[in-house]
Amino acid sequence: MPVPSRTRTTTRRSLVAFGLAGALAVATGPAAPATAAETAAPRPSTATGERVANPVVAGPVARTSPVGDPRHGYPFLATGVDLAAAGYVEEEFFLFGTATRYAVQGTQNATTIATDQPYGTRLVVRRPAAAKKFNGVVIAEWNNVSNQWDQEVDWFQSHEHLIRSGYAWVGVSAQRAGLHSATGLKAWSPSRYGALDVTVGGTVTDDSLSYDIFSQAVKAVRNPTGVDPLGKLPAPQYVIATGHSQSAGRLANYYNGVQPLADVLDGIVLHGGGGVLRTDLATPVFRINSEGDVASGILPAAARAQADSPVLRSWEVAGASHGDWKLITDYGPLRQRDIGSYPGGYPGEPQTCTLPSLSRIPQHMVQNAVYDHTVAWVAQGVAPPSAPPIRTTTTTPPAVARDDLGLALGGIRLAQHQVPLRVNSGSNTGPGFCFLDGSSVPLTDAQLAARYPTVAAYVDASVAATLAAAGAGYLPPSFTRDPAWYSDLRDLITEYVAAGRITEYVAARLEDRLQRAEQAGTAGNAARASELLAQLADRAEQRITRDPAARDAVLRVTETLIALLDTAADRHR
Repeated sequence: MPVPSRTRTTTRRSLVAFGLAGALAVATGPAAPATAAETAAPRPSTATGERVANPVVAGPVARTSPVGDPRHGYPFLATGVDLAAAGYVEEEFFLFGTATRYAVQGTQNATTIATDQPYGTRLVVRRPAAAKKFNGVVIAEWNNVSNQWDQEVDWFQSHEHLIRSGYAWVGVSAQRAGLHSATGLKAWSPSRYGALDVTVGGTVTDDSLSYDIFSQAVKAVRNPTGVDPLGKLPAPQYVIATGHSQSAGRLANYYNGVQPLADVLDGIVLHGGGGVLRTDLATPVFRINSEGDVASGILPAAARAQADSPVLRSWEVAGASHGDWKLITDYGPLRQRDIGSYPGGYPGEPQTCTLPSLSRIPQHMVQNAVYDHTVAWVAQGVAPPSAPPIRTTTTTPPAVARDDLGLALGGIRLAQHQVPLRVNSGSNTGPGFCFLDGSSVPLTDAQLAARYPTVAAYVDASVAATLAAAGAGYLPPSFTRDPAWYSDLRDLITEYVAAGRITEYVAARLEDRLQRAEQAGTAGNAARASELLAQLADRAEQRITRDPAARDAVLRVTETLIALLDTAADRHR
């Protein structure tokens, strides 16, 4: 029988009564007095960039056609986010200058191949429109070119958090493939990007120019001499570089060989890869890797073996994949618009992997915490917490230790992994990028009923796991505002509609409340979001009567979020 609303309310309040309110308070803003380090004035940046040349900046480059127009008179992969509603703007700039070609050599300083090499490339800037919203930090992303075009993976993963927190984001096109491949910028829009060149007229056939180009792009942002890519914002206090996969490897090379020469960055985040790092530099570097990065060897065993230090942190997220659900669902519509095809695993596209692809573990929430920790590290000297590694049974080749469900052991264990509704893994098999996309297989009704005899049993365990992760610092203080809580519930309902277990009429009644709850919750109005979700739960109880398992599936996720929101709302009363 459905759980009466009064019982649900009592259950939610009992979570607070049993101390979860305190756990969330620790996670989202401790009631205890802040430490001296946390209240001290930010330390000034020590990154001078004195030996880095200033490029000539041109722009903002005008948009000569609407976004999506086949004339391509707009920035490639122009965001689909409503930046104006968030008080942000998107602008594109061209950079021209002469750069040094570097040879990188393991953990040694880079050596010079040639100097005064002319180049032209681009920056995409997404920033607060007003100075009062700017938190003083620029996240400079080394765009990924593994698909032979620019892809801003870390923006797709963390843009909601970056916007909410007031970061400015800058995407740098540093490598040849992003500009010169058959699907690169110059081919995509010759009229817009035809003047750009990072190959010195085709004579440079490697990416040896990319390192100094990246340095100069950062220099143009933090110390402009002409056009300021940040517009009327004040000069940034700190610039933190980030890059995913191949870009993480490039940034690892940059950290080892070029940062000691350029000294233009305050910190570096390596996402999904990065090799062995030298240990004699003062610049902090934070490595975040998925279970898939460990299982596939993208994160080399020698790099994994490096212990945390005063300048190195390494986190590994159990159940997460190199390319995941968050990335593909955010990126897919823009790729279809600008390239003409969806990425593998996108909902509704043919599934080619052995298992349903793309882990649903919200690793991006952990990545959001990584950026905030890196800022505190460079600004206050507050070192991030360490995290346990994912357990392996062998290292060469790597084999992840798993439980009886196939869930990875060890690592950062978010509730979606620790209290599973699906078996999420970083591994999969099949053609193309299947080995990178991981997998996600829903538990059966029988498995769910055996693990969670009641909705409350799941809610209690899931909320406790979430708050434990937040209390350990693996989630940011604003984690309840992440839209993934709502999109996960929406995806669940959609799956049950497709299976014929929830009618479209009922789904529409649920979506009405879910959409409004999402608007309130992501805006920080936890009390209103909770109220609307309670109405959604009531509707699920009243209308999903022929399939108790489907009803309970909706209630598990809804009641968990209600409990977290109620606790957050109590903290602000």
